[in-house]
Amino acid sequence: MRKVVRFLLGGLLGGAAGAGLVALFSPVSGQAVVTNLKRGWAETMEEARRVSQEREQELKAQFEDMRARQSKS
Repeated sequence: MRKVVRFLLGGLLGGAAGAGLVALFSPVSGQAVVTNLKRGWAETMEEARRVSQEREQELKAQFEDMRARQSKS
């Protein structure tokens, strides 16, 4: 358990250090970085919603197909 905690702590500290370095040495302003991150997040979430809806439709179709087969039996 200690190894897992140390690993997670190291990951968090490394991520924080990396984020700090990016903020310091980035060629764009902080506001531009935030705007880009928000836009990327919104695009990612929209894609996830789209894929989720497609998969939901596929599963509903499979379920209805299985129900139809079962009612024929």
